Amino acid sequence: MPGRSPGGAGGSSVADVLVVGAGVLGRSVAYALASAEPSVRVVLSGRRGPGASRAAGAMLGVLGEVTAAGLRTRHGTLRTGMAVEAARLWPAWRQRVRAVAEEVAPPGPDGYGTGTYVLLNAVSGPLDEEATEAMRGAGARYGLPVEDVDVPDVPSYRPLDNDRALRALFLPQEGFLDARRWLDTLDTALRALPNVLRTGSGRLRAAGEEYELTTPDGVFRAEKVVVAAGAWTSPLLTGLDPELPVLPVVSAEGTAVSVRAPQPAPPVVLRTPNRAYACGLHAVPQADGGWYLGASAAPALEPGEAPTAGALRFLLDAGLGQLHHGLATARVDRVHHGNRPVGLDGHPLLGATGRPGLWVATGTHRDGLHASPLIAQELTAQILHGTPSPWLAPWRPDRAPIADRSITEAVEEAVSHHAALAAESRMRPPLTGDWPGLLADAYRQLMEQAYGRMPDGYVPPPELAPLAYEQGPALAELARSHLDARAGWGTPRAGHMAVPRS
Repeated sequence: MPGRSPGGAGGSSVADVLVVGAGVLGRSVAYALASAEPSVRVVLSGRRGPGASRAAGAMLGVLGEVTAAGLRTRHGTLRTGMAVEAARLWPAWRQRVRAVAEEVAPPGPDGYGTGTYVLLNAVSGPLDEEATEAMRGAGARYGLPVEDVDVPDVPSYRPLDNDRALRALFLPQEGFLDARRWLDTLDTALRALPNVLRTGSGRLRAAGEEYELTTPDGVFRAEKVVVAAGAWTSPLLTGLDPELPVLPVVSAEGTAVSVRAPQPAPPVVLRTPNRAYACGLHAVPQADGGWYLGASAAPALEPGEAPTAGALRFLLDAGLGQLHHGLATARVDRVHHGNRPVGLDGHPLLGATGRPGLWVATGTHRDGLHASPLIAQELTAQILHGTPSPWLAPWRPDRAPIADRSITEAVEEAVSHHAALAAESRMRPPLTGDWPGLLADAYRQLMEQAYGRMPDGYVPPPELAPLAYEQGPALAELARSHLDARAGWGTPRAGHMAVPRS
């Protein structure tokens, strides 16, 4: 445990590293630090609330998350490479965490398994066909198997007839687990480490060359801090240092449900490809035999506290129709609502900032739980030994916004997602004239207007396109404010490093 600092200011306790944010990334980083060096004193601080981790479906997806548009970009390809490496680490990481937890209490079943069926139905648009072909290509590139299967052979798949899939792929190495059980196992492992102290949320501030965290349990000081506060990261960093030009983080609200059906969930994942600005529909088996059915997606400038009626209605209608209509009689155990953190350019913020002793781990969107072993391992090596990380280097938190797509490319991809959303919502255009073409033109005009409001140097990623047309002025102002801050940071302040223009 961090000990009392003799003569310390205000009787504060001294630690080696403060970890602020107790979602899966914060917990994993704290565990990796403390287990790597038993002499390193770690304080883990976090709040309870609608974070992403407790609401996660926990598909440990690699190929299932691949899209054709993503693989056409450098950074999309880098994200896929990270997912492949994280998948390689998961079996040993899980065993190590469970072995440490065993010192306190035997960890229960966590629902870990492998096998994912990807369903190609017509309740979408051409994105689905493109995604499945991209999965085949990525599988060949990374040596991961992709198998064609007959749709009737997909276990526990009972869609409505007009929502049925005509093709399906099986990804035998794609993993999954019960997110809530995994977080409990991490908590048990952390309790087994005597050099970790858990505390509630608090106020973080700079104190000379140190950082000070004031919590209801006391005041803690350290020269190093990791901020892994998910969708709440930006206001926390602004309060720490208003002039720190770290890329802003916004939220992607997600809603899911856990249900109990007469028949337990099959020991595989059922899912559709990523589409309609989201991760597709998915059913994930839970450790108790229940079904996790997810998930909606709605980008927002700030985290939302509860699901909306519209999100629940869309999720249940689409999930019951496209995956298993027999779940209509299942009992709802829990409604999950979480806020996935998304970097303003759609990519994560990982690694050191321009401020000495300050690291950030957030913005992972749907990848945080899956990537947690890799991120925790690489950050630990950086913090303890100064080891550079090729995995984290592209995602430096104070980078210029990544723009792998031109405005035209981003608009066309957003139009495709909007059309897929309309199809999944059962919108049927009139058959007189060219209504489908007129609607596509209307989507394109809407997106062109929304993207046209953005400042030079910022191209919203398609997953944030709904923000661009629903809250365009606010999104544009957020991007403009950040770009102006970067432009004004030509001469580094004391304690900051210059950021290369890119």
